[in-house]
Amino acid sequence: MQKDDKKVLKIISNETKNSIMDLSVVTPSMYASIFSKFSQTHDTDIENENSLAYDLLSKECSDFTDLQNNTSKNIQKLSYNTNKAIHAIKNNNETLLNEVLKETNKLRTEIEKLKEAVYKDELTHVFNRKWLHDNFLMQNDEFIKNGTLAIIDLNYFKIINDTHGHIIGDKVLIVIASQLAKTKAYIVRYGGDEFIAIFDEQINHELAIQKLNKLREDIMNKKLKTGDTSFKVSFSIGTNEFKRGDKLSNIIELADKNMYADKIKIKKRVTGI
Repeated sequence: MQKDDKKVLKIISNETKNSIMDLSVVTPSMYASIFSKFSQTHDTDIENENSLAYDLLSKECSDFTDLQNNTSKNIQKLSYNTNKAIHAIKNNNETLLNEVLKETNKLRTEIEKLKEAVYKDELTHVFNRKWLHDNFLMQNDEFIKNGTLAIIDLNYFKIINDTHGHIIGDKVLIVIASQLAKTKAYIVRYGGDEFIAIFDEQINHELAIQKLNKLREDIMNKKLKTGDTSFKVSFSIGTNEFKRGDKLSNIIELADKNMYADKIKIKKRVTGI
Protein backbone atom coordinates (compact mmCIF):
# COMPACT_ATOMS: atom_id res chain seq x y z
CA MET A 1 0.00 0.00 0.00
CA GLN A 2 1.58 3.21 -1.17
CA LYS A 3 1.54 6.39 0.87
CA ASP A 4 1.06 8.45 -2.32
CA ASP A 5 -2.04 6.39 -3.18
CA LYS A 6 -3.55 7.29 0.20
CA LYS A 7 -2.82 10.97 -0.39
CA VAL A 8 -4.34 11.00 -3.89
CA LEU A 9 -7.42 9.08 -2.71
CA LYS A 10 -7.94 11.61 0.06
CA ILE A 11 -7.55 14.53 -2.37
CA ILE A 12 -10.09 13.00 -4.77
CA SER A 13 -12.48 12.28 -1.89
CA ASN A 14 -12.25 15.88 -0.62
CA GLU A 15 -12.81 17.28 -4.11
CA THR A 16 -15.84 15.03 -4.55
CA LYS A 17 -17.22 15.98 -1.14
CA ASN A 18 -16.80 19.70 -1.85
CA SER A 19 -18.49 19.41 -5.26
CA ILE A 20 -21.65 17.78 -3.83
CA MET A 21 -21.94 19.95 -0.72
CA ASP A 22 -24.56 22.26 -2.28
CA LEU A 23 -26.64 19.42 -3.79
CA SER A 24 -29.86 18.60 -1.93
CA VAL A 25 -29.90 14.96 -3.11
CA VAL A 26 -26.92 12.72 -3.88
CA THR A 27 -27.45 9.11 -4.94
CA PRO A 28 -24.68 6.48 -4.79
CA SER A 29 -24.48 6.43 -8.60
CA MET A 30 -24.15 10.23 -8.69
CA TYR A 31 -21.36 10.09 -6.11
CA ALA A 32 -19.58 7.33 -8.06
CA SER A 33 -19.83 9.35 -11.28
CA ILE A 34 -18.44 12.54 -9.68
CA PHE A 35 -15.69 10.57 -7.91
CA SER A 36 -14.74 8.96 -11.24
CA LYS A 37 -14.56 12.39 -12.90
CA PHE A 38 -12.11 13.71 -10.30
CA SER A 39 -10.09 10.48 -10.55
CA GLN A 40 -9.66 11.16 -14.25
CA THR A 41 -8.45 14.71 -13.61
CA HIS A 42 -5.72 13.21 -11.44
CA ASP A 43 -5.05 10.56 -14.08
CA THR A 44 -5.04 7.87 -11.43
CA ASP A 45 -6.26 4.30 -11.02
CA ILE A 46 -5.62 3.56 -7.36
CA GLU A 47 -4.82 -0.03 -6.45
CA ASN A 48 -6.18 -1.64 -3.27
CA GLU A 49 -8.97 0.92 -3.16
CA ASN A 50 -10.99 -0.94 -0.50
CA SER A 51 -8.00 -1.30 1.82
CA LEU A 52 -6.99 2.34 1.35
CA ALA A 53 -10.54 3.52 1.94
CA TYR A 54 -10.74 1.47 5.15
CA ASP A 55 -7.49 3.01 6.45
CA LEU A 56 -8.63 6.55 5.64
CA LEU A 57 -12.07 5.97 7.17
CA SER A 58 -10.45 4.61 10.34
CA LYS A 59 -8.29 7.71 10.63
CA GLU A 60 -11.25 10.05 9.98
CA CYS A 61 -13.28 8.27 12.66
CA SER A 62 -10.36 8.48 15.09
CA ASP A 63 -9.89 12.20 14.38
CA PHE A 64 -13.62 12.83 14.81
CA THR A 65 -13.67 10.93 18.12
CA ASP A 66 -10.69 12.97 19.37
CA LEU A 67 -12.46 16.18 18.34
CA GLN A 68 -15.63 15.12 20.18
CA ASN A 69 -13.68 14.21 23.32
CA ASN A 70 -11.74 17.48 23.33
CA THR A 71 -14.93 19.47 22.79
CA SER A 72 -16.66 17.65 25.64
CA LYS A 73 -13.72 18.28 27.98
CA ASN A 74 -13.66 21.99 27.12
CA ILE A 75 -17.40 22.32 27.69
CA GLN A 76 -16.97 20.76 31.12
CA LYS A 77 -14.06 23.11 31.90
CA LEU A 78 -16.10 26.12 30.77
CA SER A 79 -19.04 25.09 32.95
CA TYR A 80 -16.76 24.52 35.93
CA ASN A 81 -15.00 27.87 35.48
CA THR A 82 -18.33 29.67 35.12
CA ASN A 83 -19.52 28.26 38.43
CA LYS A 84 -16.23 29.21 40.09
CA ALA A 85 -16.48 32.75 38.69
CA ILE A 86 -20.04 33.16 40.00
CA HIS A 87 -18.94 31.90 43.41
CA ALA A 88 -15.92 34.24 43.43
CA ILE A 89 -18.02 37.27 42.47
CA LYS A 90 -20.64 36.52 45.12
CA ASN A 91 -17.95 36.17 47.79
CA ASN A 92 -15.73 38.97 46.43
CA ASN A 93 -12.87 36.48 46.23
CA GLU A 94 -10.19 38.17 44.12
CA THR A 95 -7.74 35.24 44.38
CA LEU A 96 -10.34 32.83 42.98
CA LEU A 97 -11.23 35.28 40.20
CA ASN A 98 -7.57 35.46 39.11
CA GLU A 99 -7.43 31.67 39.13
CA VAL A 100 -10.53 31.51 36.92
CA LEU A 101 -9.00 34.08 34.56
CA LYS A 102 -5.86 31.98 34.10
CA GLU A 103 -7.86 28.82 33.45
CA THR A 104 -10.15 30.64 31.02
CA ASN A 105 -7.20 31.94 29.02
CA LYS A 106 -5.89 28.37 28.72
CA LEU A 107 -9.32 27.23 27.63
CA ARG A 108 -9.46 29.99 24.99
CA THR A 109 -6.23 28.67 23.49
CA GLU A 110 -7.68 25.14 23.33
CA ILE A 111 -10.88 26.43 21.69
CA GLU A 112 -8.84 28.27 19.05
CA LYS A 113 -7.03 25.01 18.25
CA LEU A 114 -10.38 23.24 17.88
CA LYS A 115 -11.70 25.98 15.60
CA GLU A 116 -8.60 25.64 13.43
CA ALA A 117 -9.15 21.90 13.14
CA VAL A 118 -12.78 22.43 12.11
CA TYR A 119 -12.42 25.48 9.85
CA LYS A 120 -9.02 25.19 8.15
CA ASP A 121 -8.25 23.40 4.89
CA GLU A 122 -5.81 20.62 5.74
CA LEU A 123 -3.44 21.28 2.81
CA THR A 124 -3.34 25.06 2.37
CA HIS A 125 -4.38 26.15 5.89
CA VAL A 126 -6.80 28.73 4.52
CA PHE A 127 -10.48 28.50 5.48
CA ASN A 128 -12.74 25.70 4.22
CA ARG A 129 -16.37 25.69 3.08
CA LYS A 130 -17.67 25.00 6.59
CA TRP A 131 -16.06 28.23 7.82
CA LEU A 132 -17.73 30.15 4.98
CA HIS A 133 -21.15 28.70 5.79
CA ASP A 134 -20.80 29.20 9.57
CA ASN A 135 -19.40 32.74 9.47
CA PHE A 136 -20.89 34.47 6.43
CA LEU A 137 -24.20 32.73 5.76
CA MET A 138 -27.57 32.23 7.42
CA GLN A 139 -29.11 28.76 7.59
CA ASN A 140 -30.75 29.26 4.17
CA ASP A 141 -27.33 30.10 2.61
CA GLU A 142 -28.05 33.83 2.43
CA PHE A 143 -25.26 36.30 3.23
CA ILE A 144 -25.43 38.00 6.62
CA LYS A 145 -23.60 41.12 5.44
CA ASN A 146 -22.47 43.06 2.35
CA GLY A 147 -19.21 42.57 0.50
CA THR A 148 -17.47 41.27 -2.61
CA LEU A 149 -16.92 37.63 -3.55
CA ALA A 150 -14.15 36.57 -5.93
CA ILE A 151 -13.58 33.16 -7.46
CA ILE A 152 -9.95 32.35 -8.25
CA ASP A 153 -9.33 29.40 -10.56
CA LEU A 154 -5.80 28.26 -11.47
CA ASN A 155 -4.93 28.00 -15.17
CA TYR A 156 -3.30 24.83 -16.57
CA PHE A 157 -3.28 23.19 -13.15
CA LYS A 158 -3.83 19.71 -14.64
CA ILE A 159 -0.75 20.24 -16.83
CA ILE A 160 1.28 21.14 -13.73
CA ASN A 161 0.14 17.95 -12.02
CA ASP A 162 0.73 15.80 -15.11
CA THR A 163 4.16 17.33 -15.78
CA HIS A 164 5.60 17.71 -12.28
CA GLY A 165 3.45 15.42 -10.14
CA HIS A 166 0.84 15.96 -7.45
CA ILE A 167 3.34 16.84 -4.73
CA ILE A 168 4.43 19.88 -6.77
CA GLY A 169 0.77 20.56 -7.53
CA ASP A 170 0.05 20.63 -3.79
CA LYS A 171 2.95 23.06 -3.27
CA VAL A 172 1.51 25.33 -5.97
CA LEU A 173 -1.83 25.40 -4.13
CA ILE A 174 -0.04 26.26 -0.87
CA VAL A 175 1.90 29.09 -2.53
CA ILE A 176 -1.21 30.54 -4.21
CA ALA A 177 -3.17 30.38 -0.95
CA SER A 178 -0.41 32.22 0.94
CA GLN A 179 -0.19 34.86 -1.78
CA LEU A 180 -3.95 35.41 -1.85
CA ALA A 181 -3.85 36.03 1.91
CA LYS A 182 -1.83 39.19 1.16
CA THR A 183 -5.00 40.82 -0.19
CA LYS A 184 -6.35 40.87 3.41
CA ALA A 185 -9.48 39.08 2.20
CA TYR A 186 -10.90 35.96 3.81
CA ILE A 187 -9.53 33.12 1.67
CA VAL A 188 -11.48 29.88 1.31
CA ARG A 189 -10.37 26.78 -0.56
CA TYR A 190 -13.60 26.01 -2.39
CA GLY A 191 -12.47 22.78 -4.06
CA GLY A 192 -9.53 21.40 -6.03
CA ASP A 193 -7.64 24.32 -7.55
CA GLU A 194 -10.40 26.84 -6.91
CA PHE A 195 -10.39 29.45 -4.14
CA ILE A 196 -12.87 32.07 -2.99
CA ALA A 197 -11.86 35.46 -1.60
CA ILE A 198 -14.39 37.35 0.52
CA PHE A 199 -13.86 41.10 0.92
CA ASP A 200 -15.73 43.06 3.61
CA GLU A 201 -17.80 46.03 2.46
CA GLN A 202 -15.00 48.35 3.68
CA ILE A 203 -13.14 47.25 0.51
CA ASN A 204 -15.39 48.11 -2.43
CA HIS A 205 -15.76 46.02 -5.57
CA GLU A 206 -13.34 48.08 -7.67
CA LEU A 207 -10.61 48.01 -5.01
CA ALA A 208 -11.03 44.25 -4.59
CA ILE A 209 -10.49 43.75 -8.33
CA GLN A 210 -7.42 46.03 -8.23
CA LYS A 211 -5.89 44.03 -5.37
CA LEU A 212 -6.43 40.69 -7.11
CA ASN A 213 -5.19 41.94 -10.50
CA LYS A 214 -2.03 43.35 -8.95
CA LEU A 215 -1.38 40.10 -7.11
CA ARG A 216 -1.92 38.11 -10.30
CA GLU A 217 0.53 40.26 -12.26
CA ASP A 218 3.12 39.80 -9.50
CA ILE A 219 2.68 36.02 -9.59
CA MET A 220 2.75 35.83 -13.39
CA ASN A 221 6.08 37.70 -13.46
CA LYS A 222 7.72 35.04 -11.29
CA LYS A 223 8.67 31.42 -11.86
CA LEU A 224 8.35 28.48 -9.51
CA LYS A 225 11.29 26.08 -9.48
CA THR A 226 11.29 22.31 -9.08
CA GLY A 227 14.60 20.59 -9.48
CA ASP A 228 16.26 21.81 -12.67
CA THR A 229 13.03 23.05 -14.23
CA SER A 230 10.81 26.07 -13.63
CA PHE A 231 7.32 27.08 -14.67
CA LYS A 232 4.87 29.93 -14.39
CA VAL A 233 1.56 29.95 -12.54
CA SER A 234 -1.47 32.05 -13.37
CA PHE A 235 -5.10 32.17 -12.37
CA SER A 236 -8.37 33.60 -13.60
CA ILE A 237 -10.63 35.84 -11.52
CA GLY A 238 -14.38 36.35 -11.39
CA THR A 239 -15.95 38.81 -8.96
CA ASN A 240 -19.39 39.91 -7.89
CA GLU A 241 -20.77 42.12 -5.14
CA PHE A 242 -23.22 40.66 -2.65
CA LYS A 243 -25.74 42.19 -0.28
CA ARG A 244 -27.24 40.90 2.93
CA GLY A 245 -29.88 38.34 1.95
CA ASP A 246 -28.30 37.37 -1.38
CA LYS A 247 -28.02 33.62 -2.00
CA LEU A 248 -24.48 32.21 -2.11
CA SER A 249 -25.33 30.01 -5.11
CA ASN A 250 -26.56 33.01 -7.12
CA ILE A 251 -23.48 35.10 -6.35
CA ILE A 252 -21.14 32.21 -7.20
CA GLU A 253 -22.95 31.62 -10.49
CA LEU A 254 -22.49 35.27 -11.48
CA ALA A 255 -18.86 35.34 -10.33
CA ASP A 256 -18.25 32.08 -12.20
CA LYS A 257 -19.47 33.59 -15.46
CA ASN A 258 -17.15 36.56 -14.97
CA MET A 259 -14.29 34.17 -14.19
CA TYR A 260 -14.72 32.21 -17.43
CA ALA A 261 -14.82 35.45 -19.41
CA ASP A 262 -11.60 36.47 -17.67
CA LYS A 263 -10.08 33.03 -18.39
CA ILE A 264 -10.53 33.56 -22.13
CA LYS A 265 -8.66 36.86 -21.89
CA ILE A 266 -5.86 35.66 -19.61
CA LYS A 267 -5.20 32.53 -21.68
CA LYS A 268 -4.50 34.76 -24.68
CA ARG A 269 -1.63 36.18 -22.62
CA VAL A 270 -0.56 32.96 -20.91
CA THR A 271 -0.55 29.96 -23.23
CA GLY A 272 0.85 27.38 -20.80
CA ILE A 273 3.16 26.91 -17.83
